[in-house]
Amino acid sequence: MNLLGIEIGGSKLQLVTGTADGRITDRRRLTVDRARGGAGIRDQIRETFTRLQPRFQWRAVGVGFGGPVDWRTGRICCSHHLAGWNDFALGDWLRELSGLPVAVDNDTNVAAYAEARLGAGGHADPVFYTNSGSGVGGGLIADGRIYHGAKPGEAEFGHLRLNRRGTIVESRCSGWAVDAKVRKLAARHPESVLGRLAAALDHGQAAALAPALQEHCPLARQILEETAADLAFALSHVVHLLHPQVIVLGGGLALLGEPWRAAVAAALPAFVMKAFHPVPEVLLSKLQEDAVPSGALLLAASAGQLSANGATYNSLGQRPR
Repeated sequence: MNLLGIEIGGSKLQLVTGTADGRITDRRRLTVDRARGGAGIRDQIRETFTRLQPRFQWRAVGVGFGGPVDWRTGRICCSHHLAGWNDFALGDWLRELSGLPVAVDNDTNVAAYAEARLGAGGHADPVFYTNSGSGVGGGLIADGRIYHGAKPGEAEFGHLRLNRRGTIVESRCSGWAVDAKVRKLAARHPESVLGRLAAALDHGQAAALAPALQEHCPLARQILEETAADLAFALSHVVHLLHPQVIVLGGGLALLGEPWRAAVAAALPAFVMKAFHPVPEVLLSKLQEDAVPSGALLLAASAGQLSANGATYNSLGQRPR
């Protein structure tokens, strides 16, 4: 049975075809026109669905959306990155477009579920996943289920305050925040390895970090350790409140690989009370950019189950407790 998984992010739109076990068999990645906002993304989804549905004959749709969602109805609260999504009934819109069962959840929740089922957290429970990409999000999987709090029900980890002035995790640890850090230091030190590598990039200067680290650039190491310490401080609150067995790091910064994982893991213990040592294991995402679309396929499978037997299910295809 072919299923459709959709990832809607601040800078990324993916439509994948795959199976109920999260395996991707076809991928369409589209460029988001930020100026057109949500309406532009919906036009892209409509055009792609209309063109490809006769070929793939999808049976259900799952969506990971980059922002707060009422997962029970598929209604979007808002997007923190793109206009045109406030209070939009995405689930209803997709059902009308496709005539298929639809399940919608927050993208980080969906990625967390995929990592817990198929990826780095497959051996553990609970699993906390955080992504550092266009923004920063978090999702908790406990007893094999996405944890949903009161409506809209997201673990808005990226909006956790790092101080009383209102500085949030996203303003320090997102890809865009790291871009700004690289630009600032590169401008001050154009003769450095980081300055040379960043000067060659028109945008996305965070991409200069990995090669600069390989060349042992102290400025790159400074940015890595400062960002990792901020993320670890925020994750200490997750440890104190939720006690995950593992923490999985995803998103664009996780593509830095072992230096990023090791820096976060090294910084975390100092922020966690001694009674809670050893701290959770910190792992890199195994699914990487497939985490959201694979999780969306798992959601689509649950939506198909809902249609098949007419019961009320949550976004994992399970009856709510």
